[in-house]
Amino acid sequence: MKYILLILLGSSTWIGAMAQNEEDPVQWTHEVRDIGDGTYELTFKGQILEGWHVYSQFTAEGGSLPSEFIFENAGETYELIGNTEEGPTQTAFSEIFGVEETFFKVEALFKQKIKPLSPQLRQVNVSLFYQVCKEVCIPMEIDFSLSLDGSTAAADKKTVDANSELLGNSLRLDLKNKEMLSGANGFDSKSKNGLWTVFGLGFIGGLIALLTPCVFPMIPLTVSFFTKRVQNKSRGVANAIFYGFCIVLIYFLLSLPFHAFDTIDSQILNTIATNIWVNILFFIIFVFFAFSFFGYYELTLPNSWANKMDAVSSRAGGALGIFFMAVTLAIVSFSCTGPILGGLLGSTTLSIGDVATNLTAGMTGFGLALALPFGLFALFPSWLNSIPKSGSWMNTVKVFLGFLELALAFKFLSNADLVGNWGILKREVFLGVWILLFLLLALYLLGLIRFPHEPKKARISGLRKGMGLLSIFFSIYLLSGALNYTSLKHLSGFPPPDFYSVVESSSNCPLGLDCYKDFEPGIAQAKESKKPILLDFTGWACVNCRKMEEKVWSDPAVYSLIKDEFILISLYIDDRTPLAEEEQFNFEFKSGNIKTINTIGEKWGTFQTVNFGAASQPYYVLLSPELEVLTTSIQNTDADTYRDWLKKGLENFHQSDSKWSTALDN
Repeated sequence: MKYILLILLGSSTWIGAMAQNEEDPVQWTHEVRDIGDGTYELTFKGQILEGWHVYSQFTAEGGSLPSEFIFENAGETYELIGNTEEGPTQTAFSEIFGVEETFFKVEALFKQKIKPLSPQLRQVNVSLFYQVCKEVCIPMEIDFSLSLDGSTAAADKKTVDANSELLGNSLRLDLKNKEMLSGANGFDSKSKNGLWTVFGLGFIGGLIALLTPCVFPMIPLTVSFFTKRVQNKSRGVANAIFYGFCIVLIYFLLSLPFHAFDTIDSQILNTIATNIWVNILFFIIFVFFAFSFFGYYELTLPNSWANKMDAVSSRAGGALGIFFMAVTLAIVSFSCTGPILGGLLGSTTLSIGDVATNLTAGMTGFGLALALPFGLFALFPSWLNSIPKSGSWMNTVKVFLGFLELALAFKFLSNADLVGNWGILKREVFLGVWILLFLLLALYLLGLIRFPHEPKKARISGLRKGMGLLSIFFSIYLLSGALNYTSLKHLSGFPPPDFYSVVESSSNCPLGLDCYKDFEPGIAQAKESKKPILLDFTGWACVNCRKMEEKVWSDPAVYSLIKDEFILISLYIDDRTPLAEEEQFNFEFKSGNIKTINTIGEKWGTFQTVNFGAASQPYYVLLSPELEVLTTSIQNTDADTYRDWLKKGLENFHQSDSKWSTALDN
């Protein structure tokens, strides 16, 4: 009893931080609370200086860095109960990064429940990495030592030895004209992946789902049910239209948890392009989806769900009953719509911007496409006579989708291969897999192969033959790209980069350009050649980086400028390759917080945030050999804007170089 009383009385101790100022704009406190049943709640609260922002764990990829907690020995001496919850956040569109950012103002609040696995556990150590921004962004890291029994926690502080101090100082640049990085000079980063694009992808997915055997037969049955069950025809039409609206509403609502529930870790979606194990998980899931479309098994939600929703709709009647009818349709059709929605989820996580917002746009588009026929055929019932009858063609649609799911699955496996640098799915191997898949699809569509559950003498329609020929042409297009006869610009971002090849090349850089993947050798070459630097912050699994390289850098004028006028330094932020033991170090920020740098990606990620206050990729900076910023930074844009940006930087470099020469002559 004394021990329990000690915990109850002593665990709610707040620990003060240093005085708050512009160099340390967040003052952190923490608390431990025994909530019973052997479970504790850890609370972390940050008081934020006016005008500054701390970013959510779930803020959009491509913007400021999200907050990230590391719980030392989690899973060994204690288990985490759920995910780290957050206090109220705000969202606003960032003109710099072009995404909706989620952040805290005034106060940041995080809570995490834990359950000790051993009664001897007395202390929990937690590290928080976050970014705080005003006009500039400062990456910060703070360590917490929390006592579970009310005693004074012994802080396990990281230290910076002489070697770490030397290596850490080498990351800090003495930039000149740094204010130009965020200055306005007319160069806008134009993202190609807007919400309308994602909405359109969702809409197309919904149209495809309409052609599946789970949904298509429901259209005439449902429309007839609404138009014939009431004597008032206009009332029946209104009910059918409301039914369609409910379908859109349901799929819209399914996306809301990614916004509203702090316990859902949507950051997993934001890191999909760089997390090896999540990519492998998606690969397995998409293969599983594909074989369900091939007919080897069926994905269904529990029948009891559909039966319960059907019973509720019958009892409720009216508008509420119609809503539950729409819910029943969503449940019954899941075996066909689930894999398509999975593809939409995968495509959304590969796009730039706020993943949750993109997902809402895609899901709404999907629901709208599903709902349209119910409203249109209710308004024009005579059209029902012109739609094709249900039949074996719907199974063809499912198999077609199965091959597309397999193709997308190998994209996720390719991401894992690139980030892990395994060398398994080199560009030619990846394209070979896709060529094989689309040739098999062509053979299936032409009736030369079939799946076991299909009839032996199925009639091959003209449309199916045409799709088979298109699949053959697409395979030839992929083959020409594998043999370097074409550039595959229309697929940029999906195949691995051209330098990730089975054929040894003199350059392991995009488009065969000469580049440096370490800053020091690159700047040394710039000084020797007296050329400006194009600093390229990129990533192995960065889809938008590949699009910039294959669509913008390949422009003849842009390519010529990069090749002839600049020293290209490409730094890969997601490179998981461990640094040599003697090159691993603890980096101390100005606030006194210390971060351990163990991998190449961690080194260059810290380098980017410390010097340029940015965390997204692609991110481009133009520097002189004397580390003078030549013009504003730039991100995703078009070839014309990028070419003008390079020319402006080159012009400023020559003007600056001329001034230096004149000063030396005088």
